[in-house]
Amino acid sequence: MKLISWNVNGIRAALGKGFRDFFENQEADILCLQETKARVEQVDMDWMQGYHAHWNSAEKAGYSGTAIFSKTEPLDVKYGMGIDAHDTEGRVITLQFKDFFLVTVYTPNSQNELKRLPYRRRWDRDFLSYLKSLEETLPVVFCGDLNVAHEEIDLARPAANHHSPGFSDEERAGFSAFLEAGFIDTFREFEKAGEHYSWWSYRAGARARNVGWRLDYWCISASLRQRLKNSRILPEVMGSDHCPVVMELHKP
Repeated sequence: MKLISWNVNGIRAALGKGFRDFFENQEADILCLQETKARVEQVDMDWMQGYHAHWNSAEKAGYSGTAIFSKTEPLDVKYGMGIDAHDTEGRVITLQFKDFFLVTVYTPNSQNELKRLPYRRRWDRDFLSYLKSLEETLPVVFCGDLNVAHEEIDLARPAANHHSPGFSDEERAGFSAFLEAGFIDTFREFEKAGEHYSWWSYRAGARARNVGWRLDYWCISASLRQRLKNSRILPEVMGSDHCPVVMELHKP
């Protein structure tokens, strides 16, 4: 079972940069997108035959947003976390399948000078609580742009970015809380070294020099560990300032 997550930084822009070719070559069972920046009626996705589409768009036009495309029709779909303070920006979609919940998330950025850090800390706590509530029923798979580089090996220049959004102590602790609650960062099950990133600034040729951050994740409940086949990053795939991340699960 092949699952792909990608912050496309605008699905309409990505469609003009090879998104369709990428997707058709991957033969994914599930595709999760973040930062779609569009409503469903604004995007021609009719060519994705055989997939069930689910969109969660922000109330603000051209901002945030998520989508999931799955070959298998889910048993249930939920948009948001059921918390009014969090659910206006289209950041969460949950699909229920027979053997797990799938959640895609576009975590809020703390913004320059960490202006939105108090809200971000509340988000992290509430999102973890939401995941654990799902896990009471079924194992959980969650993915997306979590807007945090967890450890120093997860970004090229940790010393220079210690108080930058995405690498503050508070945000890193927020991600640690997911792991302490039993979730697994699947990429680190296979790769322990640094210099593996999923986001690069458009400035100063950062991507060509691989001066990046690992902000995009696939995480799973511990009970799914035995099904984990692979987890990897596709830095060669262009079309966004992020690249896709892929996870494969053995069928039960």
